[in-house]
Amino acid sequence: MQEQVILECTEARKEGKPPSRYVTWRNKKTVTERIEKKKYNWFLRRHTLHKEIK
Repeated sequence: MQEQVILECTEARKEGKPPSRYVTWRNKKTVTERIEKKKYNWFLRRHTLHKEIK
């Protein structure tokens, strides 16, 4: 029941920079809501909040 999801930066587009994206896995049975993680954005050179996109 693993599903591959894409995490995209939420702050980069506000600042006019390209968003960073990460690929990760989640278990659809145990995690029903969208994933949010703090990841490094190399365009902004800092850790930012990344949310799951479709």
